[in-house]
Amino acid sequence: MSKAHSHLWPGVPLALGSAALFGAVSPLSKVILEAVSPLMLAGLLYLGAGLGLGLFWICRRSIGRDQNEAALQPTDFPWLCAAIAMGGVVGPVLLMSGLALTTASSAALLLNVEGLATMAVAWLVFRENVDQRLLMGAGAILCGAVVLAWTGQGVTLDSGALLVVGACVAWGIDNNLTRKISASDPVTIAMLKGLVAGTVNIGLALISGATFPHASSLRAAAAVGFLGVGVSLVMFILALRHLGTARTGAYYSLAPFIGALLAILLLGEPLTVRLLVAGALMAVGLYLHLAERHVHEHEHEALEHEHSHVHDEHHQHPHDGPVTEPHSHWHKHVPMRHKHPHYPDLHHRHEHQ
Repeated sequence: MSKAHSHLWPGVPLALGSAALFGAVSPLSKVILEAVSPLMLAGLLYLGAGLGLGLFWICRRSIGRDQNEAALQPTDFPWLCAAIAMGGVVGPVLLMSGLALTTASSAALLLNVEGLATMAVAWLVFRENVDQRLLMGAGAILCGAVVLAWTGQGVTLDSGALLVVGACVAWGIDNNLTRKISASDPVTIAMLKGLVAGTVNIGLALISGATFPHASSLRAAAAVGFLGVGVSLVMFILALRHLGTARTGAYYSLAPFIGALLAILLLGEPLTVRLLVAGALMAVGLYLHLAERHVHEHEHEALEHEHSHVHDEHHQHPHDGPVTEPHSHWHKHVPMRHKHPHYPDLHHRHEHQ
């Protein structure tokens, strides 16, 4: 099966690329926190993401490439506002506050809770299909998190770790809210989230008495924010289209491994047995997610919507003249029934027995 027709492409590479970029945020932010308050840094990261994507959005529009993506609709804005509040304000503030109180490597691995929270909300609230292999993988990841918090006498989470877990829950809710608008332009969504959340967090930081850091810290925060938050979020939204929320969250579990490795390499944090065992358990969980193959005969009902697409087997509609792909326009799907490997993407959000 060619990658162009594989159910793994392009969703899995997008999710893993997003995870790798976001995984670097925790250890790099730990360094910047030496000169910046947690709340100010949360604002600078998101503002850097918003400004960087804003420049890209302007350049793309100037050459007419913005027509490849669907614009946000009025019905999208309630979901977007809720996602910005949870993922752009609550989540990063809790993470930066937690990083100031715990080690970067522990915080990085605890970020696996985001995938579990994302999956739980998708499964229990939005009724997205989650099979046994996905649940087994989630269980392995959870065991890794328990090992990480084990003190010899029980599971203990210090205040910093609890704040990191709280951030993960906020992002899990955010991911499910963002899925509701994932058919729209991901650059616009991530840009607005960055600009709004960054402005709000910086405003809160200034009110609380924080000051702007030196230019070098500003540049570092903007760069980390653009790549680790902005570009990562664009890739994450694109992955949501192809994989659904639960599976994108599962693949995103790679992020903590990247963060923990960078914390050890860049910050000189110790490589402990507990860290290795936790990492091994989480790696097993990630493997189970990667090895999933969901295939059965399914039926597509008639559907009308707009999103960026190419003329694959699910998009066989006529045009008046020649077109370039991908492109975006309002189109209709006729009912059809077939069988192939798939994830709960934009066209496979059907019920299961």
